[in-house]
Amino acid sequence: MVTNPPQRKRIISDQEAENISRVEELAYEIKVREVMTSDLISFSPEIKMQEVLEVFRQKRISGAPIVSPLGDLIGIISMEDLIRCLVDMDVDSTINKYMTTKLITILPTDPVIEASKKFVSTNFGRLPVVDKDQKLVGMITKGDINRGLLRALETDYQEEEIRKYRASHLFEDIESDRTSLILRYQIQQGDFDIGGQASSNIKRALIRLGASKQIARRCGIAIYEAEMNLIIHTTEGGVLRVEIEPHQISIDAYDYGPGIKDVDLAMKPGYSTASDAVREMGFGAGMGLVNISRCVDQMKLESVWGKGSRLKMRLFLDSDHKNNESENQKS
Repeated sequence: MVTNPPQRKRIISDQEAENISRVEELAYEIKVREVMTSDLISFSPEIKMQEVLEVFRQKRISGAPIVSPLGDLIGIISMEDLIRCLVDMDVDSTINKYMTTKLITILPTDPVIEASKKFVSTNFGRLPVVDKDQKLVGMITKGDINRGLLRALETDYQEEEIRKYRASHLFEDIESDRTSLILRYQIQQGDFDIGGQASSNIKRALIRLGASKQIARRCGIAIYEAEMNLIIHTTEGGVLRVEIEPHQISIDAYDYGPGIKDVDLAMKPGYSTASDAVREMGFGAGMGLVNISRCVDQMKLESVWGKGSRLKMRLFLDSDHKNNESENQKS
């Protein structure tokens, strides 16, 4: 009898979702068919346990499916079953006396997270993989899942290293008086669901281009705050434009309404025009512009009430350029 017990679903909190690791993410992406063993050693039910013992020892396996002459899955024989047989000193008995017939199966198209859940809920060491017609197509173990996740992580790492290498050499083979990479994002007003996505993408791009972690973090914070300001305080959203050059990063955040009545007041810590609803969501504390100013080397806020605002920021990537700019400002 093949059964699939009902699974109790646990609601994942927002905090847990934020902390999901790449391994957990891969468990939802990788399918059972990608990690299962399809080249199986199987037995018929009339085989004696003595033969099972020899095959387990020679092939170094700890379990195998039992199939009928028609190829239907009818049971599983495991090392635990074999140990029971040895304790009983009953190796001349046939498999059907010791095999497990109450089976939990899984489909090859299921994500491996479903197999992991079944391993936890049943304490089984392996699961038969069957197609939609309940024909055996493979077997999956916890070890198969672990090896599959490790391979995927290794592939992830190699692909990311390639991306970083390509990105970090982006400017080297281009001959021009001024070379830059421009990233542009349209930010929608009130769209908190994807708030921070642009800043995260830009931070990742900077790391791939070879920026230091400190520069990437500073940019990430400044752009995040600018992004959230566009989401919270504008009437129609706005645009984030980032220009990356070998010596500096220029960030431009602009919108077309409603603008800021008093720019000097807006720059004071704690001042905010966010609505009560936005504050209840945990935003609009009035520290956005202050946090930006701490992260960038230059910052300029321009606004016309009723028309819109423009926030210009700049980070310098080499000390010589930064010192020259400072000297020019003094003179």
